[in-house]
Amino acid sequence: MAVVEQERSAAGGGTTLVQALREAPRRPTLIAAAAAVVSLLAYAVVRHFVGTSMIDMLVYRAEGRAVLDGTDLYSIRVTEWDLPATYPPFAAMLFVPTAWIGTGLLRVLITGANVALLGVLAWLSCRLVGWPRRELRPMAVLLTVGFGVWLEPVFTTLRYGQVNLGLACLILWDLTRSDAHRAKGIGIGIAAGIKLTPGLFAVYLLLTGRVRAAFVAFGAFLGTVAIGWIALPDATHGFWTTYLFDSSRVGKTEIVDNQSVRGAVARLLHTTDPGNAGLLAGAGVAALGLAVAVWAGRSVAHLPRAEAWGSLCAAITALLISPISWTHHWVWCVPLIMLLSAEAAQERARPLPVRRRRWRPITAAVVLGFCCYGMWLVPHEGPRDLYLPGWQQVPAAVYPLLGVAVLAVAATRVRRRRAAVGPTSTTLPAQRPGNREQAPATR
Repeated sequence: MAVVEQERSAAGGGTTLVQALREAPRRPTLIAAAAAVVSLLAYAVVRHFVGTSMIDMLVYRAEGRAVLDGTDLYSIRVTEWDLPATYPPFAAMLFVPTAWIGTGLLRVLITGANVALLGVLAWLSCRLVGWPRRELRPMAVLLTVGFGVWLEPVFTTLRYGQVNLGLACLILWDLTRSDAHRAKGIGIGIAAGIKLTPGLFAVYLLLTGRVRAAFVAFGAFLGTVAIGWIALPDATHGFWTTYLFDSSRVGKTEIVDNQSVRGAVARLLHTTDPGNAGLLAGAGVAALGLAVAVWAGRSVAHLPRAEAWGSLCAAITALLISPISWTHHWVWCVPLIMLLSAEAAQERARPLPVRRRRWRPITAAVVLGFCCYGMWLVPHEGPRDLYLPGWQQVPAAVYPLLGVAVLAVAATRVRRRRAAVGPTSTTLPAQRPGNREQAPATR
C-alpha cells in the first residue's frame, strides 16, 4: 500500500508568517492563543515565587559598562558569586545598550525579548523540519511559546537572562536559508563570534558539501574578531591568548549544572578534573556525533528531514563535547521536540496495517527528560556533586544521556532509510530548507 512521505522541509522555505496567519484556521488558533496565555500567566506566578536572579544579564550589563568606561573587561566581577566575563570582546560590545537601561526595566525587557525569541525559534524549527503544514504553524508557534517555558533549558534561560535563544535563532535562520544564498553562513559566523561553540556548525556545513557557506561562516567569525581587535585591542589580545584557556573562569566542571560529557565523567569518577578519561570520552562522542550529523546531512536523497536530523545532531554534539554545557545551553530541545513530533505525526498518518508506534514514545521520553529537572532533584549544594551514589548519576546527567540516545536514534533512522530507499534511488532529490523545489511523494 502506498505511504506518502511527509512534506520535505524545503517546502517551507518560502513561507512567511503573514501568509501563514492569513491561512490559519481562526477558532483553533484562538484556542491555542488562549491556552498559551494561561500557561504564561501560570509561569509568571511560578517565576515570582521561585525568584529570578538573572545573574547572567547582570554580567552582560557589566561587560557593556566596562566597554563604555574603558575599564579592563576581564577583571570585572559581578554578583555575590563573583562572576567574570567569559565571552569574546565582540559580545561585550553588543551588550553596551544594556548599560544604558536600569536593572528593573532591563529584567522586563530581557524576559520579553526571550519569550519573543522562543516564538522565533519555534517558527524557524517549523521551517527546518517542514512540519506542520503552513496554515497550522501559527498554532505551533503559540503553543511552543506558551508551554515551552516549562522546558528546563528554556525556564533556566529566562531565569538567568541568558542569550541562548538568540544564538539558536541566528543559527537556524542561517540553516533554513537556501544553499544558493551567497550570504549563507554569516549567521553561524556571528554566533561563533559571540559564543565559540556554534563554530561546529561551520564544520558541519563544510563536511556536508556547503563549502562556500562554511567559508562565509569562517569569514564572518574572523570579522567579529577583527571588530573586537580594533575597538578593544587589549581585551582581544587577553581573551585569545589567556582567558580563553582558563576554564576556571567559566565554572566548575563537576557540578550538576554542567550537562556535558566531561561533567558527567567528572561526577561519575568523583573528581574535579576527569583528566584523560574526560578527554577520551569527549573525543569519542565528538567523532561519533559529527559522523552521524554528516551522515544524516548527506542523506537528503534517502532521508526525509535530512537537514533537520543533521543540524540537530551537530547541535547535540557541540553541547556534549563542550567542557562546560550549562543546562540552559540545551535550548536546542525546542527544535528537537519539533523534529520528533513531525516524525510521530508522519507515523500516525500511515494506514493501520503498516503503522508502527515508535516515534510517539520517543518524543514523550524526550519531552519528559527536558521537563523533569532531574539534575536539580539530586543533592547538589556545596561539594555534594562529587559524592553522588550510582543511582543518582542518571538524573544528574539526564541531558548527556538523552543526547547520546538521540544520536543513536538518528544513526538508526539514517541506516534504515538508506537500506529501504536503496543506494542508487533518486526518489528523494537532494534538497534542503530554503530551496524552492518540493520533493515528490515516495512509495
